[in-house]
Amino acid sequence: MARIVIFFLLTLLSSCSFNNKPGKTETITIFHAGSLSYPFRQVIKVFNEDYPHIKVQTESSGSVAGARKITDLNRICDIYATADYKVVEELLYPRHADWYIAFAGNELSVVFHESSKYASEINAENWMEILMRSDVRFGRSDPDSDPCGYRTLLMWQLAASYYNQPAFYEQMLVKDTRFIRPKEVDLLALLETQTIDYIFLYRSVAKQHGLNYLQLPDKIHLGKPEFAGNYQTASVSVRGTVPGETITFYGEPMVYAVSIPFEAPNPEAAELFLQFLLDPEKGLKIMEENGQPPLMPPFSDNYSGLPHSLRKFLITN
Repeated sequence: MARIVIFFLLTLLSSCSFNNKPGKTETITIFHAGSLSYPFRQVIKVFNEDYPHIKVQTESSGSVAGARKITDLNRICDIYATADYKVVEELLYPRHADWYIAFAGNELSVVFHESSKYASEINAENWMEILMRSDVRFGRSDPDSDPCGYRTLLMWQLAASYYNQPAFYEQMLVKDTRFIRPKEVDLLALLETQTIDYIFLYRSVAKQHGLNYLQLPDKIHLGKPEFAGNYQTASVSVRGTVPGETITFYGEPMVYAVSIPFEAPNPEAAELFLQFLLDPEKGLKIMEENGQPPLMPPFSDNYSGLPHSLRKFLITN
C-alpha cells in the first residue's frame, strides 16, 4: 500500500512539473492596419523579450479589409488593430466586439521622393496645382478597404474649401485612378520605383521610411483635435457590409484603436499583449518613437466592458 501511495505522489508531482514548465508556446494572431506594420514589428520584438512563450502572428491590410476578414470571411483573430476606431463601431459592433481602446493618433501628408517631379518646388501653397499637372502621377489607397483611402478623400474636400478651389475634389477623383491600391503601404513600392511621384500617406509611415513629406495645414490634415468641428464638414461614403449598403464616414481627428473580438481563441495572451502595448514606458513609447503620437492616457467607449487587466491604462470617465 505504501508503495502505491508513493507512486501516486511521484506521478502527481511529475504531472504538475510538466504543466508548469516554462516555454509552453501560445499563439496570438493580430489583424492590423498597414500603417501599424513597422511599429508593431518593434513592439512584438520587445514584447517577446518579456513573453518568449507567446508567438505573435500578424496580418497586415487596410483596416476596413481587415474587419471584413472577420465579418465576411468568418476568420478569427485575437486582436484587431485599426487605423480608425470608427471601423470597429461600424463593422464589428455588435456581433463581433463590444469595446475598443483608442491608443494613438496620426495625420495625413503628401509624401514624395527626392526624385519626384517638382520635388524642389512643392509646398503647402502649391501642392494642389502641382499634383494636377499632366506629367505628375500620384497614388492613393482604396477608400472601400482602407481608412487612409477615405481620409484622403476627406482631406481633398477640406483642401478644396481651405484653398477656395471648389473644383479640386472632383478633378482629383478622376485623375490617376490606376494607382489606387488596397492599403496605403502598398504605394511605397510605386514611389520607390518612380512609377508615381507622390502618395497620400500618414506622416508616421513617411518618417519610418525616411521619405520626404509635406506638412499640410492643421485645418485639413485630420490630426488636430482642436479642429474637429472643421473636419466634420467633410464626409464620404464607402461600401457597407452587405451589397448595396454604404457607410458614411465624417472627417474627424485620426484615432487608432484595438479590440479583442468575441471569437478570439486566446484572449488571455491577447490581454498580455495589449497590456504591453498600452504601457507608456513600453508599447506607447515605441509608437511615439515611430512618429505616431500616443493618446495619453488611452480611452475606451465601454470601460465597464473591458477586461479588468486593461482598465488601469485608461481614462475612467
